[in-house]
Amino acid sequence: MSRVKSFCMSRGGKIFLLVVLILLFLIPTGMIRGLIYERRERAGEAESEIMRAFGDNFSILGPVLRIPCLEKTENIIITEKKEEKTEIRETVFYLYLTPENLYDDINLETRVKTRGIFSVPLFSGSIHLKGKFSPDLIREELKENQKAIPEKAELVISLANMNGIRGIQTAEWNGQNLHFQPGTNGFSINSWDRGTGIHSPAIFNMEAENTFDIVFNIQGGKSIRMVPIGENSTFNIKAPWPSPSFRGGYLPVKQTIGENGFEARWELSHLNQSIPLLWRANSDKSNSDFYFNDFEVSFFKAVNHYDLNTRAVKYAILFIIIPFLGFFLFELLLRKNIHPVQYLLAGTGNVVFYLLLLSMSEHIIFAAAYSISALAVVLMTSLYSRSLLGTWGKSWIMGTVMAFLYAFLYFTLQSEDWALLIGSIGVFGITSIVMFLTRKLDWWGTANH
Repeated sequence: MSRVKSFCMSRGGKIFLLVVLILLFLIPTGMIRGLIYERRERAGEAESEIMRAFGDNFSILGPVLRIPCLEKTENIIITEKKEEKTEIRETVFYLYLTPENLYDDINLETRVKTRGIFSVPLFSGSIHLKGKFSPDLIREELKENQKAIPEKAELVISLANMNGIRGIQTAEWNGQNLHFQPGTNGFSINSWDRGTGIHSPAIFNMEAENTFDIVFNIQGGKSIRMVPIGENSTFNIKAPWPSPSFRGGYLPVKQTIGENGFEARWELSHLNQSIPLLWRANSDKSNSDFYFNDFEVSFFKAVNHYDLNTRAVKYAILFIIIPFLGFFLFELLLRKNIHPVQYLLAGTGNVVFYLLLLSMSEHIIFAAAYSISALAVVLMTSLYSRSLLGTWGKSWIMGTVMAFLYAFLYFTLQSEDWALLIGSIGVFGITSIVMFLTRKLDWWGTANH
């Protein structure tokens, strides 16, 4: 027993025990990281439940015009009497035409819906679709034995979720009212294979331009997604949300973002899209395998406390090593023995910080949760250091070091782009200070011999 005690009290033995304790503390920090992931997943489930009832992420593709066409083919058959007979066969196919010009104007209002401690940004407003279809491509596509049936044409708008439609304000085609019905009658493009949307009869004028003017009310949550289609398309989005995120294959050509909201504009051409202006389908079930680029506006929270908690816990090992190192230096310089259990308790206090931070940041803003958690742990460490080191002066040194570390961590979390550089400089600075303080230390303990 005396050999074990003497080993634990030796410098080499104490360093070995501290390394073992540090490695053991990786277990609870890993559990806290798993807890953060679990809470994030639960928040995602709550958000999905709210959005499912309200309209989910709103996505729109179109409008696209579907025109049935008739093709006549002549086949020569031989009868039983070995006579030639001409058989005329008629086949129906469909041409899908995209707009020559498409103007999409979206005006939204936003709010935050909460369920318990979880919340999700929702939006509602209007979307104004305006543009025209030209018959030129149809006339060029049709051969002599083919003809269009323009009186049976349909206008189709594909949507990701029917809950996103609240109602139609106006819908006009060549000055006449459109009468939309649910469904797309099989229209889809590549991964846009939901079969949800609206369609309406739209008699197509083969001799002149065909115009449309549609305004309907929409609602959804978190993001709105659009697929540019047609020869030229222009999108305008305006909403009172101060922190939008523009994602996808296209960025806005013009954007204004302020505390009162944002406004963004996209101007796109068919030349940078793979969806053709016109294509043929042999049936009314068009499942065309076209690759397309879309773009998205996300209404995300400027500060996601789960992301900040995840980033904070990555530095947990540093907040275990530094207190251990501080106590160990005091032990060496003051020639005072500190029991491994006391190291264990000091390390546990710093691990508890991350639990406090996670639990409180779900109820109050992250900055306040961080300040309260850090202050509590700094005070606890300072008071505990008083019992270990014997004087208030030395204990406040330890408290000051911990306060500096938590302030350093908060600054690092707020500077996401510079986090790696700041963290590297911080670790370098701490290592330099330790090297300076221990530069004359007799690690072998030969001075006493």
